[in-house]
Amino acid sequence: MMVADWSTLPLGERPPGRWALAARYVIADLPEGRRLINGGEVVIENDHIIWVGSRFEGELAARYDMGEALIGPGFVDLDALSDLDTTVLAMDNQPGWKKGRVWPSDYAARAYEMYTPEELAFQKRYAFAQLLLNGITSALPIASLFYREWGETIGEFEAASVAARDLGIRIWLGPAYRTGGVILNEAGAMQPVFDEARGLRELSEAAAFAKRVHGTGDGLISGMFSPDRVETCTEELLRQTFAQADELDMPVRLHMAQGEMELQTVQRLHGTTAPQWLDGLGLLSPRLIAPHATVATDDDLLRYAANGVTVAHCPLVSARHGSSLQSFSRLKAMGVRIGMGTDTAPPDMVLNMAIGMMANRIAEGRGDAGSAAEFYDAATHAGADALKRPDLGRLAPGAKADIAVFDMADRMIAPRIDPIQTLVYGATGRVTRATIVDGRISMRDGNVAGIDLIAARSQAQQQFDGLIARYPVRTFGHPRVEEIFPPSYPSPKSEASS
Repeated sequence: MMVADWSTLPLGERPPGRWALAARYVIADLPEGRRLINGGEVVIENDHIIWVGSRFEGELAARYDMGEALIGPGFVDLDALSDLDTTVLAMDNQPGWKKGRVWPSDYAARAYEMYTPEELAFQKRYAFAQLLLNGITSALPIASLFYREWGETIGEFEAASVAARDLGIRIWLGPAYRTGGVILNEAGAMQPVFDEARGLRELSEAAAFAKRVHGTGDGLISGMFSPDRVETCTEELLRQTFAQADELDMPVRLHMAQGEMELQTVQRLHGTTAPQWLDGLGLLSPRLIAPHATVATDDDLLRYAANGVTVAHCPLVSARHGSSLQSFSRLKAMGVRIGMGTDTAPPDMVLNMAIGMMANRIAEGRGDAGSAAEFYDAATHAGADALKRPDLGRLAPGAKADIAVFDMADRMIAPRIDPIQTLVYGATGRVTRATIVDGRISMRDGNVAGIDLIAARSQAQQQFDGLIARYPVRTFGHPRVEEIFPPSYPSPKSEASS
């Protein structure tokens, strides 16, 4: 069989017939375990894989040779950025409560949506494209509520479902909702405020949406439940959330054990840590995905392990704010299930694996703690297992054809060693050459189906700049933008005075 020209295939479509994707390296999930095949290929028919191994001798419509590349399962992102990331504004601008990340009471009383419905829809589409650029094929979107009126809307998630179909990404959708929040009183002290009736209405709407979209988009779209951070949820909201999720058999993602504000608020409200509180309510279960566990106690982690909770490990965003899981190796030894997430810009899973590895070894105080393979497994089949999807995160016969292809001849990562170690230790997501979802070519050579990335990048910057301009109204004391986010270096005096 002649090797066909990969570049001629239409973006956003499945190649016709039964076809093979070959490369120098292929990750294969065989009955005996995960294996690295030199000179291997994957054979795809429609939306699934029918064969993984060395050269396939059966009938093919075409064979596409990716050359010096690594073919592996697409990444599963359990905490995937789906807005224009505002956490990047806090990296050099602290403390967060003075920088618009906790509302003053005079703004909370009149909070409003800082983006139009069209802008909210756009940012989901743009964020989904960024995920595909980084080899992420399955994602559970996460966005900030700091710039929202309250929770996320059904309208923007209807638009997100359209974007997922257009771009070709496997997505779990459920708008974030809450029954409360933390605000600053006139003296600048943090205090929790609640509106349970509003949160329960939003839960009802979110449940109806999740049920309606589940299984649509030719199976690309699934429903999920996304109650906001644990300190913004009342007991009744969480009980009803898990009851609905049990009935519909859908995952629940709830951020907890992630920061000092949460620790103080939950201790004040319930006299315990968040994992202990949920365990006392009987709500810890394998259904629960819990980012980030960076402030989890030993007791919290034992409760996670005993109840099958999956921690969504997001090393990059944690490290940017001076925190880290204590540690990846330790949690695994305790029996805690760990998947991976991105939760910030760039949504680069390769970079997250690298930062996770470094943070793990620093926390453990030894250079042999963890391995590239362990983090790669966490970013692939561990996330799929948390979603009860054994057909994802793997390259095996019968699995969905969700595939990421990485350039192993990139001029920035020579010399190459083992491809997984080279990917984790020496690359970033920018070496992703192609992302295939459900057998469809969703991204190739930096182009994503269903979006003009050059125009979208310009629109994203304009939209983000507009959001920053509105920060003073929701910041304590209402300082000017220049005071909230000062530049790294001041402008020359001549420019400042002009």
